Amino acid sequence: MPILLTDIWPIADQDDFKIHFARWNNHAQPLEVLARDREEWRGWQEYYPGRNDFNRQFIFSLAQFYHEPGTWLFGGVFRVLERHADRYVVEETDRGAGFVGRLKLLSDYRSRTTRTFMPPHYDQFIVKEITREPYAGLPFPGMGNIDLAFDELSTLVRNDRPDWRGALETTKGIYLVTDTRTTRRYVGSAHGENGIWARWSNYAETGHGGNVELRNLVDQNGFEYCQDNFRFALLEDHRMGTSDGVILAREAHWKRILLARGEDGLNRN
Repeated sequence: MPILLTDIWPIADQDDFKIHFARWNNHAQPLEVLARDREEWRGWQEYYPGRNDFNRQFIFSLAQFYHEPGTWLFGGVFRVLERHADRYVVEETDRGAGFVGRLKLLSDYRSRTTRTFMPPHYDQFIVKEITREPYAGLPFPGMGNIDLAFDELSTLVRNDRPDWRGALETTKGIYLVTDTRTTRRYVGSAHGENGIWARWSNYAETGHGGNVELRNLVDQNGFEYCQDNFRFALLEDHRMGTSDGVILAREAHWKRILLARGEDGLNRN
């Protein structure tokens, strides 16, 4: 028999709530925003879409757990303090604070409306899982399965997720950055101290990692271009004891194979 939300969290004042079913907004995944920056997540509750959707006292915020169909991660209860023509002013309350980032609920909600009244849905929520720790990014999938959107990489770096850092900071390698808007590719290598982790952390911070063509994209289109379009994959991993000469030779190999130079690529050399 499933455990319902009503079994673990009685909410008597449901009429005072709107539920925010936060989903991909063509720029960022709400799950990653919730995991990496609580202030940015509060901003998702303060966004005013042109109509007074949050016309109740409280917001029951949920982020779509996009890796698992029908799953939503609890993001906190917010109180609406002010309503303006272009924004809300909200504050996070302590209601359900222990569940934030940990409580996963099942719901078949599919309506295009992302902000809706609580009573029709509260009794239907099934508790899927209460995790030991708050969600802090994707678990490490193994070296041969790394394929990350910029949004996902940013979350892992911001949270200094130990399984990823432990694996990548002791590893040299060849990696691929793909601009998904144009399909142009950049092949790079990590062979310095702290290996791939240090190299990719720089990308998460700057968007371009110091590479000429990628920097040009950021300069011309803004940091948001990286967030929206870059993906990172690991092509080869090597022990830290591997010579830099071997790494650079393998990098040149992948540049040639993937046509990373010239019109189809983002490598200058």
